[in-house]
Amino acid sequence: KIYNYSDYKERFEELPSILVAEKKSYRPFNIQSVRYQKNMVILKLKGIDDRNAAEALKERDVFITKEDLRELPEDTFYIKDLIGCQVLHAENGEKLGEITDVIQNAAQDIYQIKLENGKDAMIPAVTQFVKEVSVAERTVKIQLIPGLIDDDGIQITAKDNE
Repeated sequence: KIYNYSDYKERFEELPSILVAEKKSYRPFNIQSVRYQKNMVILKLKGIDDRNAAEALKERDVFITKEDLRELPEDTFYIKDLIGCQVLHAENGEKLGEITDVIQNAAQDIYQIKLENGKDAMIPAVTQFVKEVSVAERTVKIQLIPGLIDDDGIQITAKDNE
């Protein structure tokens, strides 16, 4: 059983194999069949033929190879490609910080940024603020507006101003 974090449920049907995390490596398994149970994906892996063999893989992380990644629509990015990108001011190119995480919620993604002053900031990943993303150049240009980041590098939200 695998918890599926992809927004594309049938993703596993397209994959020939997966990588299962070991202590310091990954073990490849070919996928024999795929079925679903609520929010879970149930894979039958070649060579895993009984309950004991399946239990030995319990609570392991599952990965796919870079070659098996799907091509994303325009203006959509893999989180792994955003983490580590330099965040620049859209108007003057000043380095503001670096993306350290992408938090996914129902409304929109939020970029967690370690600012140059060492503080953290949260920037909603919407076109009002994020003006340009270049994965090739490892940069994200954002438009700052008054109150988005205060002098201490903490995001000011509408709720904080009430």
